Amino acid sequence: MAHIIDGKKIAAAARLDIAERGRAFLEKTGVRPGLAVVIVGEDPASKVYVRNKKKGCEEAGLYSEVHEMPADTTQAELLAKIEELKANENIHGILVQLPLPKHLDEKAVIDAIPPEKDVDAFHPVNTGKIMIGDYNFLPCTPAGVMKMLEYEQIDVTGKECVVVGRSNIVGKPMAMLLLHANGTVTVCHSRTKDLAEVTRRADILVVAIGKANFITADMVKEGAVVIDVGMNRNAEGKLCGDVDFENVKEKASAITPVPGGVGVMTITMLLENTLRAAELAVKG
Repeated sequence: MAHIIDGKKIAAAARLDIAERGRAFLEKTGVRPGLAVVIVGEDPASKVYVRNKKKGCEEAGLYSEVHEMPADTTQAELLAKIEELKANENIHGILVQLPLPKHLDEKAVIDAIPPEKDVDAFHPVNTGKIMIGDYNFLPCTPAGVMKMLEYEQIDVTGKECVVVGRSNIVGKPMAMLLLHANGTVTVCHSRTKDLAEVTRRADILVVAIGKANFITADMVKEGAVVIDVGMNRNAEGKLCGDVDFENVKEKASAITPVPGGVGVMTITMLLENTLRAAELAVKG
């Protein structure tokens, strides 16, 4: 049976390190790293994420602000809020919680966040830097996956890595990070022919498609490392991932659970990015 990769344990160790570095930074510079989160509307899942981000900042000793804006906020009002936060020297990281209400232009909002405060690493400048391997920030979920592999001493070098999903937030940057770590990377998506044949080749399989229990045991190579980025609810309303955990764990050598896997790492890496933004701001 697979070794269960404990995201909570890895996140706790990483957050302890961030808190210690943040304290040392504050003592040395007098600056407390600060994060501003902007949430538009009443999406319940988004509210949970924002609450967890604020709690994570508090536990790590970082400064945080949450700016709640009504669902009927205009594009101009949202961009004005970003301008206000851009000018605030106490704020080193700006995060606009996605998804936004449909009448707002997500791309224009992401573009309005200055790259040096873009702790989600979604700005085109930051995504371009990730492509060439010369970056200040990494998208939080892919960075969390790499931190987990590092903690578990799973070497990516020379491994067949398959990423299922090609989103700008997870799939594409995940593929880049595995490539930078010397993996041989294949990206699969909805148009991939014979998906199971490709996933069965993977020494490291990362799944991020948002379909409950989509990856079954017959799609996984014996002894593979399986990273489940999915966060779904099954027919009974229970939280689950994109991987059929109960059956796949009998075949994999290591696997992340849902919950308690990648999800807790995402916020941890946001804290890391906020500290990094503060360090760069002071150095600059």
